Amino acid sequence: MNQPLAYVHPGAKIAKNVVIEPFTTINNDVQIGEGTWIGSNVTIMEGARIGKNCSIFPGAVISAPPQDLKYNGEETFVEIGNNTTIRECVTVNRGTAERQKTIIGEGCLIMAYSHIAHDCVVGNHCIFSNNSTLAGHVNVGNYVILAGMTAIHQFCSIGDYAFITGGSLVRKDVPPFVKAAREPLSYVGINSVGLRRRGFTTEKIREIQSIYRILYQKNYNNTQAADILEAEMEVSPERDEILDFIKNSHRGIMKGYFRKN
Repeated sequence: MNQPLAYVHPGAKIAKNVVIEPFTTINNDVQIGEGTWIGSNVTIMEGARIGKNCSIFPGAVISAPPQDLKYNGEETFVEIGNNTTIRECVTVNRGTAERQKTIIGEGCLIMAYSHIAHDCVVGNHCIFSNNSTLAGHVNVGNYVILAGMTAIHQFCSIGDYAFITGGSLVRKDVPPFVKAAREPLSYVGINSVGLRRRGFTTEKIREIQSIYRILYQKNYNNTQAADILEAEMEVSPERDEILDFIKNSHRGIMKGYFRKN
């Protein structure tokens, strides 16, 4: 249902039961899936691919050109998965020639005034609180929570089930299953509350705690800790996910927190 005061380009592909409120602009080469609601004063630019049953609130700008001086008008995209909510004044820039797309997964909640820059990849079921900011080429796993006013440096990676506290400056990679806090950003434990909510057993949580105890609390460097984990810890999907994350980190993982006397 399109309001007469909304503008929809004839080249946009809009499912029949999409609701588009007044004063919204939808440009050419946009696709919007069934059941999606687009609030008033939203701007959806070329290259947006929006899934089913999404909600996009007033003031959001989706698929604007990347804020990258190397961008030269190439055809690039934004992909937003099903059942994702984009709140007021969120900005999501489309990709550059390097990755060609910016991706937000399914079931995410991106709260007001957040920014997701070019070539970012955000997994499924993530929650970004107000004013969360991702620079370009950031990778975010599944079930990640960013508390308010978190800022993530370009090319950083955030592992699955990580929780980052409000006002954090993320300059290094954040491994999966952890809580990150303080300045500089540091490991402060595993995200046990989030893991329980997602069905992790007490035994599995203890296993993850044991892995990070070796990594962060035994004074080993990352290479030594990885060797010990491979040699001594029983093989499991969680152990292997943590090891793969460490080995594939390009910016280096965040440090542990050591209290000074």
